[in-house]
Amino acid sequence: MPVDVLTEIVIDRLCAQVASYAADPSDAPRWYANIESVAWVTPPPVGLGSGWISWRGFWAGGWPTHTRWWSSSPGQRLVMRTAQGPFPMQTTYTWQPEDAERTRMTLRNQGEPGGFAAVAGPVMAAAMPRANPLGAVASVVAR
Repeated sequence: MPVDVLTEIVIDRLCAQVASYAADPSDAPRWYANIESVAWVTPPPVGLGSGWISWRGFWAGGWPTHTRWWSSSPGQRLVMRTAQGPFPMQTTYTWQPEDAERTRMTLRNQGEPGGFAAVAGPVMAAAMPRANPLGAVASVVAR
């Protein structure tokens, strides 16, 4: 069963600030609920082709997921894809000015789970909006 989950929020910061923070995998453990740590596979900074492994604590003690930066329009859109892991996923971030001082950020997760993850797919899809609460990025980037 395909998974397609979209979450969004308006953040009281400029697009450049929000995009810079949310697009850096090293910052993900501070705001993405199920990412516990990140280890770079390629040298930072992030850019097309960059890779990292994130340890995700979603269920059963978690699992490592190798992700690659797939495409980007800096400050507007970022697409990442799972290079290796139990749940092939594409994650897309977008940032758009809501007005002169606020940003609308969206986070979309799409994938087709296989194996055991296929059985858990509907449960994972229901849990994803809570796992990637964009309110967390809003509270951290606002500091």
